[in-house]
Amino acid sequence: AGQMLDVEAYQQKLAQMPNAQLVDVRTAPEFAEAHLPNAANIDVKQSSFQDLAAKLDKSKPVFVYCKMGSRSTKAAEILTGMGFTEVYNLKGGITDWTAAGKPIE
Repeated sequence: AGQMLDVEAYQQKLAQMPNAQLVDVRTAPEFAEAHLPNAANIDVKQSSFQDLAAKLDKSKPVFVYCKMGSRSTKAAEILTGMGFTEVYNLKGGITDWTAAGKPIE
């Protein structure tokens, strides 16, 4: 279900793909606290996840992340099942990203 990338690989791959779709799959309050720059928020635990995810472009890569990596793994499985071919998952989530001193907003 997608590719699990560590923080460095995830950041590099994201930077190399101007058409990437970055999705934070955590709750809205978590997203409001802090998120990766240019991320969209689609909560994987909401029943509307698939409907909202269906609006993403299947021809473009999707990068997902959550707090630690478990919810984004579930999201990656759902997206892959929906026919998304290029899905990247952030290992360790925003927790590892922040610990590595990467930008958040």
